[in-house]
Amino acid sequence: MDHFLYRDGRLMAEDVDLAHVAACVGTPFYCYSSATLTRHFQLFTEALTGMDHLVCFAMKSCSNLAVLKLLGDLGAGMDVVSLGEYARARAAGIPPDRIVFSGVGKTRHEMSETLKAGIRQFNVESEPELAALSQVASGLGLTAPIALRVNPDVDARTHDKIATGRRQDKFGVPIDRAEEIYARASALPGIEVVGIDVHIGSQLTSLEPFEEAYGKVARLTRALRAQGHDIRRLDLGGGLGIPYTRGNDAPPLPSDYGALIRRTVGDLGCEIEIEPGRLIAGNAGILVSRVVYLKREAGHRWLIVDAGMNDLIRPAMYGAHHDIVPLHEPEPGVATEDVDVVGPVCESGDTFARARAMPPLEDGDLIAIRSAGAYGAVMASEYNSRPLVPEVLVKDDHFAVIRPRPSIDEMLARDRVPEWL
Repeated sequence: MDHFLYRDGRLMAEDVDLAHVAACVGTPFYCYSSATLTRHFQLFTEALTGMDHLVCFAMKSCSNLAVLKLLGDLGAGMDVVSLGEYARARAAGIPPDRIVFSGVGKTRHEMSETLKAGIRQFNVESEPELAALSQVASGLGLTAPIALRVNPDVDARTHDKIATGRRQDKFGVPIDRAEEIYARASALPGIEVVGIDVHIGSQLTSLEPFEEAYGKVARLTRALRAQGHDIRRLDLGGGLGIPYTRGNDAPPLPSDYGALIRRTVGDLGCEIEIEPGRLIAGNAGILVSRVVYLKREAGHRWLIVDAGMNDLIRPAMYGAHHDIVPLHEPEPGVATEDVDVVGPVCESGDTFARARAMPPLEDGDLIAIRSAGAYGAVMASEYNSRPLVPEVLVKDDHFAVIRPRPSIDEMLARDRVPEWL
């Protein structure tokens, strides 16, 4: 469910006319719906009602301070993967005891800075990281709470580039070595074992891989407790998928996911941490773009728009599908034509859709690329020296620019030419 709907022939974000936003801020731009972000976060909290839990937003999916502040005010924790993300979470008002630090390449500097500022836990991904964290923490006279990320060797049956729980993936330690590594961790100075972490991938459309992974975690929890470890938290990761195509079979609901958690690990008495990102932010955001040209050659049609792969890289990087709709609602039964929707970047990969059935569109018309709230603006770049696009947040009948579009002069001012040139 989202709050981007047609009303009187115009595509609205809640009660805001998106064409009005385009006239005010220019195109392309990202737009997020406060109501959708709120509702999607609440679906997870409702799914875990009655269990001791913390929903940590995976802020790698969407890290604008306004979005983080909105979710933090609802009680969200944050799952961060860099010192920069940690700083963003703190700037948005998230207290340290609601921030979990994940990621395979934490540096000693990042460990030191977050330990001194405060952290809920580190999700440790390897034995070298564990040793480094022990050295840093003991050197500071502090204790680092940790959950060891275990790799359960479960195929999430998702895109190869976003699968993280198979033995060949770079994440975590093999679950069959976990008991040995936990024994080592408990003997290290500056380390406090508090839980187990697992995350098997992103955009999962079936609960079966979760059930297999969580079953392995439950067995490991019992074995570690029998060995004297105080396993009191289970970080179960995120990864629940969203429907990128309207009308197709929808992925499982958060309520189904919550029921699975109760069934697999609910009897262990652990605090449950989950780290959803895509399902909270994905359908809460769109990318609005303007048609620059309709090009016709030898029976082929290209709809050239002013957004590019530097603004939304998912189609180029993953072959991802995004629904694309005009801001002006087509008349019922209007004839469509197949077009390639492409951007201005000098790459053939700068393509949002191929042979997509679209209603007639002309130069200057506006379109919305849907389901772009997750892994959209956060992965954007200035490739081809195209300034980053603005981000807009809507609430009810008003909107605010939450990241302005930099001017070309501002973009150039970041470069430095040495005196000898």
